[in-house]
Amino acid sequence: MQAATLDAPPALTQRQVTAAIAFSALGWAFDLFDLFLLLYVAPVLAKVFFASGRQMLSLAGVYAAFTATLLMRPAGGWLFGRYADSNGRRRAMVVAAIGVGISTALMGTLPTVQAIGLAAPVLFLALRLVQGVFMGGMVASTHTLGTESIAPARRGLASGIISGGGSGVGKLLASLVFLLVSTLLPGQLYVEWGWRVMFFSGLLSSLLGLLVFTRLQESPMWEALQRAPGQPGALPAPVQAGPRLAAFVPAILLGIVLTTAGGGLSYLTSGYLPTFMKLVNHVAPRDLGMILSLSALAVIASSVLSGHLSDVIGRKPAMLLFGAGSLVAIPLLYLGLAQATSLLRIGVYSVLLSAVGTFCYAPLLIVLNERFPTAIRSSGTAVSWNIGFALGGSMPVLVSLVARGSGGLAGALALCTAALAVAYLLAAWRTPTRRNLMG
Repeated sequence: MQAATLDAPPALTQRQVTAAIAFSALGWAFDLFDLFLLLYVAPVLAKVFFASGRQMLSLAGVYAAFTATLLMRPAGGWLFGRYADSNGRRRAMVVAAIGVGISTALMGTLPTVQAIGLAAPVLFLALRLVQGVFMGGMVASTHTLGTESIAPARRGLASGIISGGGSGVGKLLASLVFLLVSTLLPGQLYVEWGWRVMFFSGLLSSLLGLLVFTRLQESPMWEALQRAPGQPGALPAPVQAGPRLAAFVPAILLGIVLTTAGGGLSYLTSGYLPTFMKLVNHVAPRDLGMILSLSALAVIASSVLSGHLSDVIGRKPAMLLFGAGSLVAIPLLYLGLAQATSLLRIGVYSVLLSAVGTFCYAPLLIVLNERFPTAIRSSGTAVSWNIGFALGGSMPVLVSLVARGSGGLAGALALCTAALAVAYLLAAWRTPTRRNLMG
């Protein structure tokens, strides 16, 4: 089957296309929602699971648990990617969404280190590893279902809506849950019970998987690939003699570098801001929830804008522009945030950091999608994305260890984000130019 045929406008109604994009973004949102839950309660988890005599060492333990989830995502991406390529994007999304929600909720049932000692962090880490497998599966299904359902000229926009917009919605939901729980369970009640309620809210993704994803229309490009020659209506088992993932190792390696850098910039801005504002700016929980909610809205807007811009000026020019902007803006904004004292200035710096930190991240899905043919698109993109995000997600641990104390956080973040922006620029320069086509 020719690439041009596979890249024809999808044979779906406008309503079906809209539903595919919207619910792919929602799937991505609940994936990131579960990740942001941990980032928002990191200072509390440092006390209940990783208590030590050094604040930053305990915090590094929490971020190590966060990284453990990311390290399992490549395995989940490979398993669910193969499943999605063979059995459909929709089925993989349903199973992954339910698994993410249940494993997240179980974390809220665990006893603390004060109650059972070393077994507490071990059990917590074990659940994070299980969660990572299912989260890798969410990536393997949501990105392809959405981008394969829309016309070529708008796939960058779809990428921005699904990945960056979904990330912003996930962050917004986590911010609102954090704001609600910290208001209803303030002070010591939050330390004892609030963080548990935060994790219980992860069941929302399971509910979404059961009630919504089962009703989605399958990707038209995947369905077209399944049809046997001469039998337009038939959907037999996938043809075995297709492209192999091993033939795309250079594309995978380049994708890993891009995703490590873009994901790292996202985690060190949107992901690290809750901790930074608590430890450096000493922002009260209620004010923190409001600032993070506004920051999430900024993430959504900047994601849609950057994804659309990649359609207008091309993927490579857009990535080079975003990388250069991040190299200059993010370090300066963090250094400025460290000196901010008024709540207004803290809020402005945080919103800008969230917006700029998402520019490199939002177009990544479509850039990776365009590197692989339909037969292995879920597998290729999921492996590239999840390995890159496992590496990019380790950046908060590195920053926490390098900083040694809250006074050194701004400098450590400025240095690490600048290095990631340089890596992103180099990888973007090496990215082959494609005219928004997927073969």
